[in-house]
Amino acid sequence: VQLQASGGGLVQPGGSLRLACTASSSTLDYWAIGWFRQAPGKEREGISCISPSDGSTYYADSVKGRFTISRHFAENTVYLQMNSVKPEDTAVYYCAGYVWHGFLERSAAEYDYWGQGTQVTVSS
Repeated sequence: VQLQASGGGLVQPGGSLRLACTASSSTLDYWAIGWFRQAPGKEREGISCISPSDGSTYYADSVKGRFTISRHFAENTVYLQMNSVKPEDTAVYYCAGYVWHGFLERSAAEYDYWGQGTQVTVSS
């Protein structure tokens, strides 16, 4: 299974960006999907994830209230809407997934498949 993250780019502070996570040759209907990011010199951070069952979600404190994760089954896509972005949001963003087992995992170690990453740069 190949996950693909897209939608990154350069955005000004306070602006918005929407990232997309899609899968080739597979449906995401039974997958939990998470978004992670890694800035230069920093550890990878799990910022949000969503279940495939009841749509339950998790947000890290660093993005809570600004980012929204959503799942669109018909499009086989999970989006990460990023609003009110800050320079500290600059990082490579990755989407990752695992086959749903009933519990929403926050740790990157629990995710089996990863996309290639998309760069987000917040700068004026």
